[in-house]
Amino acid sequence: MARYKKRPSFQPGLPGLFDDIDSSFRGADEAFEVRRAPKEEPSGEKPRQELWADGDAFSPLETSATVDRLQFISFGSGSSGNCAYLGDDQSGFLIDAGIDDTKVVAELQRNGIDMRKVSGIILTHDHSDHVRYVYKLVRKYRHMEIFCTPKTLNGLLRRHAISNRIKDYHRAIYKEHPFKLGNFTLLAFEVQHDGTDNAGFYITNGRHHMVVATDLGCISDRADFYMRQANYLMIEANYDETMLTTGPYPEYLKARIRNDNGHLNNEVTASYLAGILTPNLRQIFLCHLSHENNTPEIALRAVEQALLSTGITAVGDGSGSPTALLAPVQLMALPRFTPTGLITLR
Repeated sequence: MARYKKRPSFQPGLPGLFDDIDSSFRGADEAFEVRRAPKEEPSGEKPRQELWADGDAFSPLETSATVDRLQFISFGSGSSGNCAYLGDDQSGFLIDAGIDDTKVVAELQRNGIDMRKVSGIILTHDHSDHVRYVYKLVRKYRHMEIFCTPKTLNGLLRRHAISNRIKDYHRAIYKEHPFKLGNFTLLAFEVQHDGTDNAGFYITNGRHHMVVATDLGCISDRADFYMRQANYLMIEANYDETMLTTGPYPEYLKARIRNDNGHLNNEVTASYLAGILTPNLRQIFLCHLSHENNTPEIALRAVEQALLSTGITAVGDGSGSPTALLAPVQLMALPRFTPTGLITLR
């Protein structure tokens, strides 16, 4: 079970999780055990369920767009690179930009998605496996914009050799303040990770609600609030505790991996998903699996067993087959290096 701990004080000057580590581990996967952060209820304010942008009554659930289905593609997920696409029939955007831009464009075109339809890139944080190709994309496709917090942009410029001209494509967003991107309404929320101003995203389009929560070291109060409202949830299951314990990483790196600013392990993710499972949660994508400290089979087994323990009779494999579609919830582990192909979110 996840444990409750106080949130550590934020230190923006700390290096990234895999910055300046021994070359024998450079590029290795991040992995972590996760704890639930304590819930904080400000006295004298409205109940949490009514709080959105700084206590306003506005809810990003209130959108005018009506669509039958969404389109989702993951181009790769893990410490080697992260990038995904979410769209409808008229508009779409990229989630992070850590995969070779030529591969991203080719896969979009293979699935009949023109780059003119991709209006922007949202960035979760400034680690290289999430931002490596962001400037190449916007420089080549000048209609696209970059959506991230000002602190994330400053961290990106500080950590990486990226031209200052990237600022020309930046559109500042702020946590708990909804913004529009095509037919989508998005809201960034706080997550804990070893980056600069890390964000998860709550995304709505008509009746569709998706949450992206990758690279987080514990399930914070705000992350929990938004993930409970998701129809489609992209959440990491980064590592298996036994594999990490017996693996080759040095002890200091294992300690950082298990820190509150690290990553979720399989068991914590599984326990949390079982606790929030309702008929509204229809699709779960496990992301950012460690190459050294996890396997898709181990992660899927842990989560599937936890979901079945809630009393549901089956868990679909996300294949779209008639048998899988009969299950109340679909479960997939996003591949580390290969695209998923086009996935329809109904």
